Amino acid sequence: MLLKLALQEAWKYQLLTYPNPAVGASLIVNNKLFVSSHKKAGGPHAEVNVLWEAFRFFHKTPNLQSSHEIHEYLLKNHNGFFNNAEMAVTLEPCSHIGKTPSCANLLKHLKPKKVTIGYKDPIKEHGGGAEILKNAGIEVEILNDKECFDLIEPFIKWSKDRFIFFKLAQTLNGVVTGGYISSESLLNWVHQIRDKIDLLVIGGNTVRIDRPTLDSRRIKGKNPDILIYSKHKNFDKTIPLFNVKGRRVFIEDNLERIKDYKFIMIEGGEKLYNELKNLVDWKVFIVSHKMNMMENFKVDDEIEILYVEKRDDLIMWGR
Repeated sequence: MLLKLALQEAWKYQLLTYPNPAVGASLIVNNKLFVSSHKKAGGPHAEVNVLWEAFRFFHKTPNLQSSHEIHEYLLKNHNGFFNNAEMAVTLEPCSHIGKTPSCANLLKHLKPKKVTIGYKDPIKEHGGGAEILKNAGIEVEILNDKECFDLIEPFIKWSKDRFIFFKLAQTLNGVVTGGYISSESLLNWVHQIRDKIDLLVIGGNTVRIDRPTLDSRRIKGKNPDILIYSKHKNFDKTIPLFNVKGRRVFIEDNLERIKDYKFIMIEGGEKLYNELKNLVDWKVFIVSHKMNMMENFKVDDEIEILYVEKRDDLIMWGR
């Protein structure tokens, strides 16, 4: 149960922690359950967030935000509070010191009774956290769970080479045209994703018909470079995407440009999906609760469903 709850929480931040992996953690202490996750690169890791939430629930504490401050405070003030606690974390606690301190080193001193690890860290330089915990006398169970691997697959791919995914919004009955399909909250989520990606690939027909901006204005984030994949190079330069500051726009009839980037989203319709579906690592479908009287999306494909999350619309992750 603890690991399942940690997984569910981590998926809420999938891709938003780039270039870090999405990680979730859960904790039972004093018969109370806490669940948290890593939320953004440079911020506290999942283990630190859940430990801090639990400690703050039972103790009066200062309002600390940074990982360094929380680590230091817990090391000085834990007084054995976590000794009977059980924790589950989707990824092996980090042993190295980077932008944040080592989670494994923190847990070594806090000494929870047991830590269940969903998957060993695939980056050799970051591994070793489980051994640190075992050497401190903490019971450790390593599951190497497939669902935990699925969660960190984007991290594995972009850390080694690049990660490419296709994002498609559709109605419940498979319509992808006719203006905005997603709910307001999911439109905001897409802008959060655009803030993280390096490159957005889109088909020429979509640009000409929809005249999009393809920025992250809803969250005031950074705007990705754009690759318009098109045999025809002539476009109306008053289309908003050409007039967004701080980005480069390429118009090319091949995909060689992708090799210059690590985190790539493809947005498009039926034609682009059918042409590029075998290029991408993952497919991400936003499925609206609406149904429209328009032509359905036609594609011949088989998807392995990795995770489905219900928000105002459904987010369906697959490969």
